[in-house]
Amino acid sequence: MVTGNLSAQTQPLDDSWETLRSRPYPQWFKDAKLGIFIHWGVYSVPSYGGPESYAEWYLRGLQAGAQQRIDFMKDYWGEDFEYEDFAPLWKAELFDAQEWAEIFEKAGAKYIILVSKHHDGFALWPSEYAPGWNSVDVGPQRNIVAELEQAVRERDIRFGLYYSLPEWNHPLHQWYTDPHDQVHEYVEQHMIPQFKELIGTYKPDLLFTDGEWFNDAEDWHARQLIAWYFDLVGDDAIVNDRWGHGSNIGYITPEYSSGAVDTDRPWAEVRGIGRSFGLNRNEKLDAYKTPAELIRLFVRTVAYGGGLTINVGPYADGKIPLIQQERIEQLGQWIHTNEEAIYASRPWKRAGEEREVELERIDPEINFNWVRNSPGYPIAEDHFTAEWSGYIRPDRNEEYVFSALVDDGMRLYIDNTLVLDLWEPSAEGTDSEAMREDGETAMQGRISLEKGKMYPIRIEYYETLQNARIHLYWESASLEKQIVPQQHLFTDASLAEGNGLKGLYRSLRQYMAYTHNHGNLYAISFEWPENEFILPIAEPAPGTQVSMLGREGALPWKYENGNLIIDTTPVKYTQMPSHYAWTFKIENYE
Repeated sequence: MVTGNLSAQTQPLDDSWETLRSRPYPQWFKDAKLGIFIHWGVYSVPSYGGPESYAEWYLRGLQAGAQQRIDFMKDYWGEDFEYEDFAPLWKAELFDAQEWAEIFEKAGAKYIILVSKHHDGFALWPSEYAPGWNSVDVGPQRNIVAELEQAVRERDIRFGLYYSLPEWNHPLHQWYTDPHDQVHEYVEQHMIPQFKELIGTYKPDLLFTDGEWFNDAEDWHARQLIAWYFDLVGDDAIVNDRWGHGSNIGYITPEYSSGAVDTDRPWAEVRGIGRSFGLNRNEKLDAYKTPAELIRLFVRTVAYGGGLTINVGPYADGKIPLIQQERIEQLGQWIHTNEEAIYASRPWKRAGEEREVELERIDPEINFNWVRNSPGYPIAEDHFTAEWSGYIRPDRNEEYVFSALVDDGMRLYIDNTLVLDLWEPSAEGTDSEAMREDGETAMQGRISLEKGKMYPIRIEYYETLQNARIHLYWESASLEKQIVPQQHLFTDASLAEGNGLKGLYRSLRQYMAYTHNHGNLYAISFEWPENEFILPIAEPAPGTQVSMLGREGALPWKYENGNLIIDTTPVKYTQMPSHYAWTFKIENYE
């Protein structure tokens, strides 16, 4: 019997935060670079949400009154159907752990992280703390954790587990529903014993906790649990950074970021190939990373000294969707050719080279929720700006009230008057905390406008990290609040009908990445250098060999005006090892 009384367990001599934080991170994780996340569970039966939503949050959507999810469930499963009724429908009849492990090996993954229990509390092992709500008692009637553990460890892939600290629907504490400061009984009577049951049985090399953000580390008993885990597994054990406020420990896990993190701790970008972790059948094709986008994101994370944990969301039957298989295996093919520039590599003195890019277009309305996406190619997902300009024409002689829902900052000018100033962003939480709930600002701006008159309008916007959105509203005494419609926005004052505003987006875009390994510098180009590849680096020693990985033979080079210029004309089309990114090796270059 596993007990929840931590004091009854054998404790390390020193489980202080200082000691835990000073513990070296295992070398295997620093060298691994690529991991596979697996979100699979009861939520894989509906596998549904808005096109930009997390499908594994289906239960929370029902609890929060998300009508789209409520209607979907009632329409297709009946008026009396509840979330718990999905469990018997999760059959996993085609699940083959060996097949999964083979796919992950082809992808070049060095570790996997299986979601053993998500926020709905359903356990993928026979947990005595979730009777009737685990994969052996109901649904697959199989121990998913044990089967996958054996399969991946046979292939020398490190085994990791995700474990949600809270649960949405546990009787001792319903996360998001009950007061956050009343979590202690749940933690001591349920979470701690279940955590020890899981970790004590399967001893994962990596432990990824989640759902911590409303409480501090002491509420979760994080210090004691981490120390217990380290003692159990040994020097190869590693934890992530999601343990509650004040913990400041573990490898960093940004979620749907741009893949560039400045930290002295190990880190791995965490994201799906599409927008969701659990399979979302309502996603569109353009939500999925193309092979080029996925490879370049991966290279970017490695160049910045981190790695990528890319997610797959299997169908309820246990098959990994073919498009997800294809994407990660294409990534694996690229890694196989370029692995000496990837595995065990270290960041060079700079991560790569960037250039300024722009996107111009006409936007009918200022009504965007990009979530964690770029507003359009070639703009980056993070750290971009936008400016809209043109004219606004009201159809009433009234005072108008303008407001906005914005992340991160915006300013509105009408007739060269600052009407709305939301330039300072609200707090966004940690890089790893992606599931925040949005709230509209109460700030408003007022201005009197004349019917039929064209007023110059300018909107400035900037985005930093994670979510990106801007929605511009207006209202008046005779007009209900609404998004400022296209019919009142003009790119030119001479137009008879509104067509929107001119949009100008700007960002930096990385076009080349550097890694360093085995004493060599690797320059990875995201664009094929047609005739020559120009690197703004110090001059190599005379006689230095330069080559392209995946192609036999050296390439000519010269050094001029502070640039290494590699001649790429000898490379024939049939010799190109990839169509997505190309790695040039400069030997013995520090």
